[in-house]
Amino acid sequence: MRAGKIYTVFRYFGDACESRLVTLCFLGMGGLGFGLILAVAGAGAALIGLLAGVYLAVVLLWLLAVGLLEGRRMEALEKLIRDLPEVWLLGEVLPKPVGALERRYFRIMLELSRCAVGVAEEARREKEAYCDYVERWIHEMKTPLTACSLILDNGGDGRKLRRELKRADNLTESILYYARLRTMEKDVKICGFSAADVIEEAVKSQMELLIGAGIRVEAEGDFPVYSDRKSVCFMLKQLLVNCAKHCPGCQISIWAAEGTISVRDDGPGILAHELRQVTERGFTGSCAGAAASRMDGDGCPGSGAGRAVRDTWPQGAGYSASGGTGMGLYLVKQLCDRLGISLGIASVAGEFTCISLGFQSTG
Repeated sequence: MRAGKIYTVFRYFGDACESRLVTLCFLGMGGLGFGLILAVAGAGAALIGLLAGVYLAVVLLWLLAVGLLEGRRMEALEKLIRDLPEVWLLGEVLPKPVGALERRYFRIMLELSRCAVGVAEEARREKEAYCDYVERWIHEMKTPLTACSLILDNGGDGRKLRRELKRADNLTESILYYARLRTMEKDVKICGFSAADVIEEAVKSQMELLIGAGIRVEAEGDFPVYSDRKSVCFMLKQLLVNCAKHCPGCQISIWAAEGTISVRDDGPGILAHELRQVTERGFTGSCAGAAASRMDGDGCPGSGAGRAVRDTWPQGAGYSASGGTGMGLYLVKQLCDRLGISLGIASVAGEFTCISLGFQSTG
């Protein structure tokens, strides 16, 4: 135990000497110079030796004291690091600095620590949001799977089975796009294509759901687009799917002109105070218009729900078939931001909703 303490003292002393080599060099040259001055002045060798011994003892004691103080501070800091639940919190609990240089290091460490805390908190929120979305997605996925089982148990209606399979396919595509958002640049393929062609592809892919919900679609116009065709088609499908789910029996008008694809429905619309929130992650709101609020990429309420449901809409309120995942329009907004597409949302509760995709690069 005693040997260990002696070793620790020598280690602290050695660290102090090592960190102050330049200072020691100047102190040595200063002492030597002072000794030469005394010798030239005629001082005796005994006096010079005595003064040199005192000078050396003072320097050694100074180094020992500094080494012990710094060593204890480092031990306390290392213990603090070991006891911290997260190392990046160190900057928030560092002891007060001593000296101008330490204060500069302290400010740097505090800034780095706060940046690390911010990154860690953002990662934690992202993880929680992802887990929450997966949980909602699993809940939504159970609906078409259960419906398929019931359809098969009751003889297997091919039309209804295809509709439920399409709902499951839409859900799967949505979660895949969400998972790829951070690495989307690896999957993007920019190319030229026709707006009318991608609209037709999106409508055909969701035809079972649209027919089942009693929805009529009219499309017109065209212009050349230069973007990622796959992502644009996915966004249009999300708008159609949302309408099939929340606005059964409505009329959808799609037109492409002057670099903009607009999707308009005469459904329940979105309440004015919720318009700014519909692109937020997980927002479900109280109203659902075509292509807004609870867009999830799943299906429709089912055949026969169309006109009968629309006739029961109260003025100024929206119809919602289910809670959904609240991620549809969030995905559309994220894709638009990454592809440089402007997203416009206009709606009047009880009358209509119109979503516009504006392309900067056409042709």
